[in-house]
Amino acid sequence: MAQRWILLTCCLLYCGVVFCAAKTPNIIFMLMDDMGWGDLGVFGEPAKETPNLDMMAAEGLLLPDFYAANPLCSPSRAAMLTGRLPIRNGFYTTNDHARNAYTPQDIVGGIPDSEILFPELLKQAGYSTKLVGKWHLGQQPQFHPLKHGFDEWFGSPNCHFGPYNDKSTPNIPVYKNLSMAGRYYEEFKIDRSTGESNLTQLYIQEALEFIQEEARKGGSFLLYWAPDATHGPVYASKDFLGKSQRGLYGDAVRELDYGVGVILKQLKSLGVDKDTLVIFSSDNGAATYAKERGVFAAVFCSKQS
Repeated sequence: MAQRWILLTCCLLYCGVVFCAAKTPNIIFMLMDDMGWGDLGVFGEPAKETPNLDMMAAEGLLLPDFYAANPLCSPSRAAMLTGRLPIRNGFYTTNDHARNAYTPQDIVGGIPDSEILFPELLKQAGYSTKLVGKWHLGQQPQFHPLKHGFDEWFGSPNCHFGPYNDKSTPNIPVYKNLSMAGRYYEEFKIDRSTGESNLTQLYIQEALEFIQEEARKGGSFLLYWAPDATHGPVYASKDFLGKSQRGLYGDAVRELDYGVGVILKQLKSLGVDKDTLVIFSSDNGAATYAKERGVFAAVFCSKQS
């Protein structure tokens, strides 16, 4: 069967599509955090530091009219996962302009049980499902991803804000399935002075291990890969720091592009590339506070937070 990668974008959405009648396709959904669609070489970023994503565009299909449902992380992700507008799926409030459904770490609500997320449907169809990275649809255990269609999870219910004093405000937790594996700035280091953190490498490794195990099993799988390195405070691992012409933000983008390349190569090495649909997107585009870093292409407004 012929293979082709499909890129859909306006919030950056790429799709790697391969058709195979023998089984239901595996699905890898890569959702970036606050990345602008102008951050990629395929959209004219002059440094051309995203070779793997640019390759997906060259070999596949680019759809430039895909829009986020909200300019904030949580409601846009809720809309993506439910297929329903925020005002219908419960992630909508009467907060300040452009901050509807802003979800700080002390939020008590989350995605309603009444909402059907596409991982739930895939799980019912026999898929193994995993989330790697940021959830942001509720802090409390009853709202966590394992309650909403995911078999496995490595990541956090919120962004990597901080560090906090762990007294009046605790640092945000990182989970391995149902158990807390540590906290940002403690077990999972982020150096605010240099921007160094190994989190993206951990997220890449979690993805690779899941793909390898599911390929061994031979069933269909969903991997929702949601690293948050391009959300402030921006970070990158040591091997990528200082490598971009665009500063720390560019370092983070380069590392994420590297992660995409590694994941695609593993699909080919395991012989499951022709059975796998790969989608790459961003949740809602670059942030106004990051104009010097994220690029939304100078045509539209940017997100506030």
